[in-house]
Amino acid sequence: MRVSTRQLAALMATVLATLAGGYVVTGQLAVAAAAGCRVEYRVTNQWAGGFGADVTVTNHGDAINGWTLTWSFATGQNVIQAWNATVTQSGTAVTARNAGHNGAIGTNATVNFGFNGSWTTTNPVPSTFTLNGTVCGGTPPTPTVSPCAGPSTPPASPSSPPASPSSAPPGRVTVWLAGDSTMANPSGGAACPAGWGGQFAPYFTSGVTVVNSAVGGRSIQTWLYDPNVTSNKNSAGECIVSPATYSSRWRAMLDRSTGMKAGDYLFIQFGINDGTSTCPRHVGSARYKELLGVMARAARERGANPVFLTPVAAIRCDGNTAVGNRGFLTETFDAAAANGNVPVIDLHRLSYTLYNRLGLCPNNGDYTQGAVGAFFCNDHTHFEAAGARQIAGVVAGAVRNQQIGLAAYLR
Repeated sequence: MRVSTRQLAALMATVLATLAGGYVVTGQLAVAAAAGCRVEYRVTNQWAGGFGADVTVTNHGDAINGWTLTWSFATGQNVIQAWNATVTQSGTAVTARNAGHNGAIGTNATVNFGFNGSWTTTNPVPSTFTLNGTVCGGTPPTPTVSPCAGPSTPPASPSSPPASPSSAPPGRVTVWLAGDSTMANPSGGAACPAGWGGQFAPYFTSGVTVVNSAVGGRSIQTWLYDPNVTSNKNSAGECIVSPATYSSRWRAMLDRSTGMKAGDYLFIQFGINDGTSTCPRHVGSARYKELLGVMARAARERGANPVFLTPVAAIRCDGNTAVGNRGFLTETFDAAAANGNVPVIDLHRLSYTLYNRLGLCPNNGDYTQGAVGAFFCNDHTHFEAAGARQIAGVVAGAVRNQQIGLAAYLR
């Protein structure tokens, strides 16, 4: 029997699809990818009665938009707090649903989330996971467990492949961060506080470099002019700057060769230390808006894109409700309008909204236990790494929701 070229091509397509794990529907329908997935569940830290876990889901089927992962725990295991997913539990049944920024998973792409949990007698790795109704194949790896005296620290970066060339935006950009301790990297190897800026990079593809120049204890003026802000006020009630020379960190951003360039982004978040009544940190309302404008104009002169953020909220409860507690909110929006409608991420509102969603109120002032202890350091302001990771996710979600150009680089 002679086989035509067209018949031979169809036969080869069938063989290749079968070898690749797909299936073929005869007739006029095209080859369809087989549904499939793999889950890697890793215990990152474990301590008496508690643990942290990292979960990576790989989709081997058709691209999906919106995912639900389910599994069952042993008796006595419970989820306390999660990031990058909404995780609920009923009895031993656990359900994780995508966050607003990571609902899409392309074919052979991955998504990552983590959580803190509690356990009683044992803490085994779940044996079966189901993604959107499909049982995932593969055997979960043996958990890596290390002793820890406190809450889990989420991984520094999620396991996720770079975006495909066809979907990745052209070129590379740098995101420059200017802010205070709630944004800054941990100092001196300390686990706490961890600012959200140190957890921001994992939300982006490899086309983004994050340079975190936030420094603890700084107002916008001390960040710009260290160490030249004096302890004396002028007749207008503002701290005297002498000499009026920029700090090394701001000069580095302004450098024409190695600093901000066309297409970059400058994220600016102050307003926590600025309300101090004494110098050198004190900044008045008018001066605050003036300095935001200085930074926005400098970024634009170099082709970079400024983004203002209102100060992240501390945890303050009014009964069962987390409420706002920061100043310089109106000033931030006013400065944005006065400088050509700079985008504003209202991180103040978004952060206390997150605290309410996580049920961090009511609170008796003990920041060492439970969900509040896993989110905050032993104070009401600074974050554990898990909390910082979630605040970074809130900022990334706002970038996407507000359609800021940087959203093209989000995972």
